[in-house]
Amino acid sequence: MNSFFLSKGRRYLAWAAGSWYVPPMTKVRFTVAYDGTGYCGWQKQKQEGQISVGHVIGQALEKLFNEKIDLFASGRTDAGVHALNQVCHFTTSRKLDPAKKWDFCWAMNSQLPPGIVVKKAWIAPEEFHATLSATHKTYRYLILNRPRPSAHLNRYMAWERQEINLAHLQESSKFLLGYHDFKSFQSVGTPIKNTQRHIYQADWQWRRPGVLQFTITGSGFLKQMVRNIVGTSLLLEKKGENPNKMKEIMDSLERRNAGAPAPAQGLYLMRVYYPENLDNGCIEL
Repeated sequence: MNSFFLSKGRRYLAWAAGSWYVPPMTKVRFTVAYDGTGYCGWQKQKQEGQISVGHVIGQALEKLFNEKIDLFASGRTDAGVHALNQVCHFTTSRKLDPAKKWDFCWAMNSQLPPGIVVKKAWIAPEEFHATLSATHKTYRYLILNRPRPSAHLNRYMAWERQEINLAHLQESSKFLLGYHDFKSFQSVGTPIKNTQRHIYQADWQWRRPGVLQFTITGSGFLKQMVRNIVGTSLLLEKKGENPNKMKEIMDSLERRNAGAPAPAQGLYLMRVYYPENLDNGCIEL
């Protein structure tokens, strides 16, 4: 029987007996934590010399599997933003057997810089997609609120010198809850037609004395939306505005009415949520 093969890395299309055969692919899901300092964000930018988190991870995957890898993530983080549980997936022509307990995470971490760590990995069902399957996400923002900055925490928290009124922030954040148009908090960038999102949680509290945290969970987020909300909340508190001003800004649908974005180093992607059936369909590597 005659057959021929077209290769692309380790992937093959084989023709035999008048039909094409595509070898089965393995889909791998994994979570990664990273310190976003020094990176241009998750996505590669047009400017020369900038390094993205996604590019570094993609290079490690291609070195490990010796094939071209298309890497997908739950979403893009901006330059300087951190993640505790970014979710990614890719497909490979290599057959992976969970029963053999190959330590994919250890193998990946041996190829990555210390500031990027693969935490857990699974064989994912075919219908899983890190970007498209996500239902909602949680972000957290940290602020060091004391008279002097920290030499050691400056890359992981924003700093506010003046004492912050927590009650004011809590009151203004109530207007974020529910389904609204958040166009006022969308920075210029990737064009998106639908700027409406559902916010399930928007909570300010003291993490410990001198450290304030804002936790927000939503169905999705616009470009720099969380940082713009934090910056606006702090601006209204600092100016002594009525917390109802937050609703006025939202209703205006005008970015110029909101405050400047809060610094990137205080923001963390905490968790990405997926349908239960997709989570249950994953087999840990």
